[in-house]
Amino acid sequence: MPIKYELIVYWSEADNAFLVEVPELQGCMADGQTYAEAVANVEVAIQEWIETAQILDRPIPNPKGRLMYA
Repeated sequence: MPIKYELIVYWSEADNAFLVEVPELQGCMADGQTYAEAVANVEVAIQEWIETAQILDRPIPNPKGRLMYA
């Protein structure tokens, strides 16, 4: 599944890991010891988030791409 949602990737000194947030999917995030591992982990988290939303009959936001900040 190609990722079309915006990902925010950053290093967390407290967690000693890269963290990845998916702002358009509330609560969807993952971590990893490397940048690539964190992104791979969030790909799984996105798929699971969508599958869970489908099971619970909850809306799945359409990807908006790059979010605009003021």
